[in-house]
Amino acid sequence: MTFQRNQPADALPSLGQPIPPEFFRAIAESTVDWESWLSSTGQIRWVNRAVQRYTGYTPEECLKMSDYPLPLIVPEDRERMSHQWKEAAKGTTGNNIEFQVLHKDGATLWMAVSWQPMINRDGASLGFRASVRDVTERRRMREQLRLQNERLEQIVEARTAKIAQLEQHRLNMEKLAALGELAAGVAHEINNPLAGIRNAFALLKRHLPRRVKHYDKLDLIDKEIERIRGITHQMFQLYCPTQQKAVVFNIHRCLDDLMSLSLPMSRKWNVAVVLDCKRLEATDTLDTDLVHLREGELKQILLNLIHNAIQASAPGQTVRVEVFQQEEHLVVKVIDKGCGMDVDIINSIFDPFFSTKTTTVGQGMGLGLSVTRGLVEAMQGTIEVTSHPGEGTQFCVMLPRCLHTESEEN
Repeated sequence: MTFQRNQPADALPSLGQPIPPEFFRAIAESTVDWESWLSSTGQIRWVNRAVQRYTGYTPEECLKMSDYPLPLIVPEDRERMSHQWKEAAKGTTGNNIEFQVLHKDGATLWMAVSWQPMINRDGASLGFRASVRDVTERRRMREQLRLQNERLEQIVEARTAKIAQLEQHRLNMEKLAALGELAAGVAHEINNPLAGIRNAFALLKRHLPRRVKHYDKLDLIDKEIERIRGITHQMFQLYCPTQQKAVVFNIHRCLDDLMSLSLPMSRKWNVAVVLDCKRLEATDTLDTDLVHLREGELKQILLNLIHNAIQASAPGQTVRVEVFQQEEHLVVKVIDKGCGMDVDIINSIFDPFFSTKTTTVGQGMGLGLSVTRGLVEAMQGTIEVTSHPGEGTQFCVMLPRCLHTESEEN
């Protein structure tokens, strides 16, 4: 007997009466899940029509398979599922074991199988029942969730790294403030007697005849006093830099002046300095090639970087200065092909009193780059360095082309 949905109601068994076996078969055939009945040796005994919806194979084709359901499974999952089928034939139970099924048309679906042993009224084994359902959508959602979790982890890692960076920056600022305060105190204590020494020395030099022995050493003394004054000035700049008022000026004229200022050191070290300055576009507030910055401080920043690049270069090499506009910013790169630096040195070059010029007496108090970074940040800019040992170094300064601060607007 085959159960039909349009049979009259009186064809159904009455309440309390035994249900004929064909009704159970009809229920199994009408389920959405792919149902199978296998013997205790793993041989297929029955499979419902749902198998065709998922695999393209009819129940009749499945019953002819000697190794059902392995031909319906993708090759990479067959060995694993063969082991699961053998365990099921031993009378075990399993739940939601996922695998991929291979459709006749080449498509694949993710499925999950559960199985339970079957026994008759006498307790004898009838094999086992396997129920397979489509979990492709569940797998897709799970993969989306995994990707979202990875994305969240990446965001958390990035935020954590940013927090660590900000914390390190805070510690560096505290260190800088402490060192700057100490430096300013030392500079103040040195400046007063230094001014007296310089005045007394100038008076003494003025009244000494040139024929006096070692008169030529007086110029050397004067230069050393000036060098001490320059060091104390840098100390003051480190703690409380004197911020000039921003003005509008032509960047090309400023850079020409800068090249003239760097020429003496360039000749002394036999290192050429080449300038490559692109034209700046006109804006709503500035004409072509004009910027609104603190000109003196910009010269101090670039001159210090150029001097460092010259000193890092070998005779005959070239230092390149590139200037161009990037959106609303002025970008200046100072590039040398000198000795370069290791990573541990790069991480410390902006620290106060850190210097790589320890081999030459009288050079390198380690304040130049600290002051430079302070001046750059005071103009709302950034300074970055990239370097490789034996290949050279590049400093990149990015400043707003038009500087606006509350104090200057007022």
